[in-house]
Amino acid sequence: MAVRGCPEGQEMRQLDPPGATLFHHVPEQDERFKPEIDRARLRDLLLASLRPGTVRWGHTLRAVGGSAAGPRLLHFANGATVEADLIIGADGAWSKVRRAVSPATPRYTGVSFLEAWFHDVETRHPGIAELVGQGSAAAADGDRGLFAQRNGGDHIRVYLIQRVPADWITAAGLTPQDTGGIRALLLERYRDWSPRLRRLVTDNDGPYVDRPIFALPVPHEWAHDPTVTLLGDAAHLMPPLGVGVNLALLDACELAPALARHDTPGEAVRAYERAMLPRSTKMARLLDGAAEGLISTELPDFATTGDR
Repeated sequence: MAVRGCPEGQEMRQLDPPGATLFHHVPEQDERFKPEIDRARLRDLLLASLRPGTVRWGHTLRAVGGSAAGPRLLHFANGATVEADLIIGADGAWSKVRRAVSPATPRYTGVSFLEAWFHDVETRHPGIAELVGQGSAAAADGDRGLFAQRNGGDHIRVYLIQRVPADWITAAGLTPQDTGGIRALLLERYRDWSPRLRRLVTDNDGPYVDRPIFALPVPHEWAHDPTVTLLGDAAHLMPPLGVGVNLALLDACELAPALARHDTPGEAVRAYERAMLPRSTKMARLLDGAAEGLISTELPDFATTGDR
């Protein structure tokens, strides 16, 4: 399976709220430091590499039963149950599998994203397409910010970033579906920003998506269990600063050969966690509280940001 990245996606711009360009990186033709690929495209490529029926849709996990002695029992929302010798929790921030080995729950970071989409941008939003370029563009004023990124298929995704309570929309008497009400509130909050940047706030196609940012406590570790392990956000949910999906893929790339090399799943899990837990703890310590950096007026380290 070949995966073609998008080296042009490495283009990056940092603007200030009045709209002046503070930093602009245009990648060289042969630059491959951090080529981009849309997550949806990567997901489709990975799914297409599997035998039909490998992924079973319509099975929302409700709980994990059984003991560490095995077997474990998976309880699904559709009423089905499945026995397993090993459960790998790759079920994200609000993992049901995590509860089998850890009482930890994600905590709100104090920073919230509001996701907005722009479609057919070269035709319908040429000004925004020019502003964002082939990669990404960002701006911040210390209390709010935005991050815009070119996606495949002539789409641009924008994250409007604010230091607000997690329930800021309902506290304003609105619902996530009240696009007009949220837009009016955003116009007030971004009133001092340049008209060009405010178009990223208000000209989106379709509704906004509320995404408050949560992170697991640091460190997040658990006692070895030979029948359950975790990877990705289920194991080490961090602020979205360009490492989450990469760490998840690295976890999977280490766990799979460990299972092939060792005689028992328990031995494989122990070897995998021996490498994964220190690595994720080190990264989580670096990013602990770093969500505030998303709205900082200091220029970020562009070598470590940008995660589609």
